[in-house]
Amino acid sequence: MTILWFIVAISVLVVVHEYGHFWAARRCGVQVLRFSVGFGNPLFSVRDKYGTEYSVAPLPLGGYVKMLDEREAEVPAHLKDQSFNSKSVSQRNFIAAAGPFANFIFAILAYWVLFMVGTTGVISDVGRVVDDSPAAVAGIEAGDRIVAVDGYQTTTWEDVNWRLINHLGESGHIALTLEDSNRIQRPVQLAIQNWLSDSDQPDPMGSLGIQPRQLEVPALVGSVVEGSAAEQAGFLPGDKVVAVDGMAIKDWFAWVELVQQRAGVELQVEVLRDGNRQMLTLLPGSRTLDDGRQIGFAGVGTVQPEVPPEWLSTSSADPLTAMLRATGKTWDLITFTLDSLWKMLAGDLSVKNLSGPITIAKVAGVSASGGLESFIQFLALLSVSLGVLNLLPVPMLDGGHILFNLAEAVTGKPLPERVQTVAMQMGIVMLFSLMAVAFYNDIGRL
Repeated sequence: MTILWFIVAISVLVVVHEYGHFWAARRCGVQVLRFSVGFGNPLFSVRDKYGTEYSVAPLPLGGYVKMLDEREAEVPAHLKDQSFNSKSVSQRNFIAAAGPFANFIFAILAYWVLFMVGTTGVISDVGRVVDDSPAAVAGIEAGDRIVAVDGYQTTTWEDVNWRLINHLGESGHIALTLEDSNRIQRPVQLAIQNWLSDSDQPDPMGSLGIQPRQLEVPALVGSVVEGSAAEQAGFLPGDKVVAVDGMAIKDWFAWVELVQQRAGVELQVEVLRDGNRQMLTLLPGSRTLDDGRQIGFAGVGTVQPEVPPEWLSTSSADPLTAMLRATGKTWDLITFTLDSLWKMLAGDLSVKNLSGPITIAKVAGVSASGGLESFIQFLALLSVSLGVLNLLPVPMLDGGHILFNLAEAVTGKPLPERVQTVAMQMGIVMLFSLMAVAFYNDIGRL
């Protein structure tokens, strides 16, 4: 299912992106030879009355629009005015930019629909504050509600986390506005220094010492990871952990905490299975955190209980308000993506945060399992990332073609073929290097 949802996500966004190029090319009078979803020899294809071939290829990691172009093949004299290279600089740039902008428009429309239908999130009430943490030093207490971050209103934990991740790699202060049980608000400042700059999986809330309210989750095994320590010990879905080494286990969190503290230490686990008590011997595995600490893990998942309705916030908006919110959200994502890339180049943010197809596939599967709202939000986020990355002034990308065209507009003639070839080669090296880092990070996360 993960692979299936990954293919669905990539295919949708590729169609959106390439349709942007296709639409702009048609409007500028350029003949489109092929519209392909996927790479490789077409699995099947059809042609329209204009001679354009629409095909689906076996490698679903992208797609392309092939246009009539004298630089790639000889063009008959009567079709020269329909070739891409015969068009003005402004028309060529319009065609190149239309793909990324189609991704932005898709994100706006996706958020517009979501905001009109209504979105649901968990209200940002603090459940626990870790002793001596930045949150504790700032005076945040259990029961406080975070109603604003840096002056931006927040209602749910998603809102809070979104505002916090904008500070990754920075030094200074984060301004929060809190509301206590009497609805009295107060401001606090959290000091940060090169905040989570070396982390490959940042946990903004956890690093500040803030924990949301937690549901009462029984120590009930919902799933067992294949090949894990738990499977070797004989755990089965449906087992309820009642004691470890004779100590009673009150809930799932107590069970997790105990396992994390006993990496490589054999545990005698008492479980309740079908009404009968059984003893299992578990030898937790070991995992290294970003700070170098070793924690144990068993390889089991819990049965997630339903969130109480009073913990949730649902909001919807009229079409105009929803459109304004959707446009603002998309703009925030664009600026966040650019800011994150700049921080990586400046060394303020670890390149370990780059993700490749494996991570995207995993997130696609998880978001799809969370429902239609979750999957659409994932598509919108990925669509914005795709649009921003394609607009970067790197040869081989849309932004690189725009840069070449602008250079032609300034000099009055195309860049020498040798210069373009070298630039393309450099672009290929840059892109493959980026892909290698992303794949390395993906494999490390596995």
